[in-house]
Amino acid sequence: MITTILFDLDGTLLPMDQDIFLKAYLGGLAKKAAGHGYEAAPLPRQIMAGTYAMVKNDGSATNEDVFWSAFSALCGKDAKQDIAIFDDFYRNEFQEVRHVCGCDPRAAEAIREIKAMGYTVALATNPLFPAIATHSRTRWAGLDPADFALITTYETSRHSKPNPAYYQDVMEALGVKAEECLMVGNDVGEDMIAEKLGMQVFLLTDCLINKDNADISRYPHGSFPELMEHIRRLR
Repeated sequence: MITTILFDLDGTLLPMDQDIFLKAYLGGLAKKAAGHGYEAAPLPRQIMAGTYAMVKNDGSATNEDVFWSAFSALCGKDAKQDIAIFDDFYRNEFQEVRHVCGCDPRAAEAIREIKAMGYTVALATNPLFPAIATHSRTRWAGLDPADFALITTYETSRHSKPNPAYYQDVMEALGVKAEECLMVGNDVGEDMIAEKLGMQVFLLTDCLINKDNADISRYPHGSFPELMEHIRRLR
């Protein structure tokens, strides 16, 4: 019996073109950091190297620690000492990035209806951002962080998608078993892998990411109307 519904954020609840989002995000961060002693040109590459390190995290440290270690190694200094600069970016300049994202009111409507049905709802977004940035993107989607029983961020996570251990960590944090969970996401590689742990899955196709051109017909899929119909049939 499904008791818990997990949602991805970027491209699922928050419509976006990932490439456009990254260009705006990394460009803004590079401009901010350049005013504080960082080289703007290599900074996007350095940030992405830190991101890839989090994706490869073996669980021996938090994603936060893994990121700053990898990023600092490329910058040639202890970049975490400047974390206040980066936090200031997320509070201010990062808010302009919302303009390259969409906002689908059906996302908030779906969350409200699902919670009214009695399901626990968690935001299983890839924990590659600090909480301040993840909570901002949640609000861009017309939602409140308080809507969710759990939001995964880099401060408290030790694995990332598509590592199945990420989903295991989420289940442990929520105190649920795989057979109690439905994972909803737009990325075939990162989100549908939850099925391997025994979760049910639903592929939201509005901003579909399917890097390996997998056959998506094997997954329940569609837009928000199809998702809600699927969830109603679970009861």
